[in-house]
Amino acid sequence: MNAVIKDIPRNTHFDFNILFSMKSLNYQWGQTGNSNFYTYLVLKPGPDAKVFEKELNGYILKYFAPVLKDLNMSSVEEFEKAGNRIKFLLTPVTSIHLHSDRQAGEEISPSGSIQYVTIFSAVALLILLIACINFMNLTTARSAGRAREVGIRKVLGTERKELVMQFLTESTLMVLLSLLIAIGIAFLALPLFNSVAAKSMSMASLFSPVILPLLLALPFAVGLLAGSYPAFFLSGFKPIEVLKGKLKMGTRSGGLRSALVVFQFTTSIMLIIGTIVVYRQLHFIQTRDLGFNKEQVLIINAADALGNNAEPFKKQVIQLSGVKSGTLSAYLPVSNSSRNAYNVFKDPVAAAANSFNAQYWGIDYGYLETMGIKLLKGRNFSPGFGMDSSSWIINEATARILGYEDPVGKNIYTIDDGKATAHPIVGLVKNFNFESLHSPVGPLIFALQRSTGLASFKVNTANINPLIKQIRNEWKTMAPGMPFSYRFLDESFNEMYRAEQRVGEIAMIFSVLAILISCLGIFGLATFIAEQRMKEIGIRKVLGASVRGIVGLLSRDFMKLVAIAFVIATPFAWWVMNKWLQGFVYRIDINWWIFLLAGLLAVGIALITISFQSIKAALANPVKSLRSE
Repeated sequence: MNAVIKDIPRNTHFDFNILFSMKSLNYQWGQTGNSNFYTYLVLKPGPDAKVFEKELNGYILKYFAPVLKDLNMSSVEEFEKAGNRIKFLLTPVTSIHLHSDRQAGEEISPSGSIQYVTIFSAVALLILLIACINFMNLTTARSAGRAREVGIRKVLGTERKELVMQFLTESTLMVLLSLLIAIGIAFLALPLFNSVAAKSMSMASLFSPVILPLLLALPFAVGLLAGSYPAFFLSGFKPIEVLKGKLKMGTRSGGLRSALVVFQFTTSIMLIIGTIVVYRQLHFIQTRDLGFNKEQVLIINAADALGNNAEPFKKQVIQLSGVKSGTLSAYLPVSNSSRNAYNVFKDPVAAAANSFNAQYWGIDYGYLETMGIKLLKGRNFSPGFGMDSSSWIINEATARILGYEDPVGKNIYTIDDGKATAHPIVGLVKNFNFESLHSPVGPLIFALQRSTGLASFKVNTANINPLIKQIRNEWKTMAPGMPFSYRFLDESFNEMYRAEQRVGEIAMIFSVLAILISCLGIFGLATFIAEQRMKEIGIRKVLGASVRGIVGLLSRDFMKLVAIAFVIATPFAWWVMNKWLQGFVYRIDINWWIFLLAGLLAVGIALITISFQSIKAALANPVKSLRSE
């Protein structure tokens, strides 16, 4: 050990425990043209990154030129003219987490998505607007309570701007109090948020130099937004009309209140539709035929520690009761496992036109059985065939590129130092998703090679704990002093879609919040309208109206608003979720019943919210509401 360094900050993708030099391991650097490493460059102050990027690609092409000889090409220009391209792009370290364009599993650590940050920021803003709308609606709806106050103050000489300032100050103070309560709730809910979002945030981050100014400005911005219309509305009352009782309280701005309710339920319906679509896509991912069986596959990590005991360890474990088969291979059909790309040729004469890049995985005899990969034609590797060391098994995507309906018996070629090596195809496997469903199934080649990074076993999980204990004992015998670590393949598979699962959970929380806030607003409005129409309800009851008829009367207007919101929300929600689904090569269809279900849920929630006040008003004694007449 040469040095101890300070712990790396937690908010970085570049996390490690040990740093060592490849020279100390006598690492074989491979061939020119291979891209096996993450490469970081520190630029000197001054040069423009884009200019340097162009110079970098020219520099790389200069040293790539010798590789072209294997392709029977004399220059980079000829290589590019044949439709090929080599280009390296620079990405600032600060942009990797949210702006990386690499596929899932290709970064050192799982990256975030600026798309999701934008979406959830927009949703949070919409929920805040819903809360502001509730404030505007309820303040203007209950304007009767302050109409006389405004009238008297105006008669006594108070100017309108002073009234506006008073109402804005009241709304700002209310938001400020709400902010203090929200900080307390955030403190209590932070562990739950960190669990759902897989983050490790603390309350201290709210008071960072970046966030604190925004936090201090928030009450004033929201206070002005929420209080502006009520302030100008209330301050605009004419004192003579108010004091004579000629002002029809609660009826003014009814159109605006209706529009605001439509906006609330449009947002809620969109969130309901989005949540349903996300969860259906996640269910599709979990239940889709992937072409391999991820269930009941136990993976022992760091099997390299076994050294020469790797094969004996596998044989010993396979003999245990509850173990069906086993394999030694660093390659798994999930992201974040080993990957190796290889340039291969259809013909023994190298040319860009007959070459393509394919995944190249080293496996043993038990790999296909353990992973449940279906063999369509030909055979698996077998100890009975001595030539299998140079033979290959390919998937359907590779066969399609080669143009062979039945590729068994055909050859694929590799070119090394200008010499062609033939690799007979002995088997064809069904396509399986070895990357996430965001990506199409690409060409894949299996070769019979020693690859001991992981030991995987198909097991019976009925008595898994005793079985793991037995496997651990075998490990301790053959790799004494080395830590024993295991996982299951389905856990690694689920990890590929952890971001989508978090999106579903957060979307559900946002949907519930939006619906709850909308319901609070509509409950307040229903209460107010029921009070305003109390005498009308009393007269209707005296004339024989039923409770059901009165409830329908009070609910009808709100149901119209929900119906309008549904018509507005449906096409926009379809567009947004269709754009999200386009990120998956394999995805669900957005069926009509999803929109119908979201609409029915919105109607049901609105009815439940309104019904309490409607039934209460309908059951009230009409004598009490009419005795003053």
